[in-house]
Amino acid sequence: MPAFVYDIDPTHSSAHFSVRHLMISNVKGEFTKVSGTVTYDPDDPKASKVEATIDVASLHTRDEQRDGHLKSAEFFDAAKFPEIKFVSKSVEPDGHDEYVVKGDLTIHGVTKEVALQVEGPTPPVKDPWGNMKAGAAATTKIDRRDFGLTWNAALETGGVMVGDEIKINLELELTRRAA
Repeated sequence: MPAFVYDIDPTHSSAHFSVRHLMISNVKGEFTKVSGTVTYDPDDPKASKVEATIDVASLHTRDEQRDGHLKSAEFFDAAKFPEIKFVSKSVEPDGHDEYVVKGDLTIHGVTKEVALQVEGPTPPVKDPWGNMKAGAAATTKIDRRDFGLTWNAALETGGVMVGDEIKINLELELTRRAA
């Protein structure tokens, strides 16, 4: 069986994140514009590849003022660094239909290797319009300081306003390209 190339469906895919706020709760947000390709070889999953791009301007946390601050030069600097990119370097099986996908993640102009825990891809299904679709989910954690995202504010109680660990969760719907 040949490798299949899938396009990430930006309408049905998203990248979610969670970060500790005031050291007491987690604030969640998402990037709603995710695109890219997944090349999946069911006979040789290690030969699979992933390339994804996230539009920083699509950031949404349900608070317009916070969104503006996160897009500013103090955080993502969306004007200077409009995209977050991931390019896989290796795919290793980690259970039934689960993989560890290692690759280069570029945020804020800084590239670091990360490992994604991936579930899927799901078995392909035909949608009502005749397209072959599959899905996948991925998670990882990063330290935002590793990517130059260092803004913070000290609290009178001794803590900080924004935690350093960022939990990332990707939900992807994939559309197989015609052979």
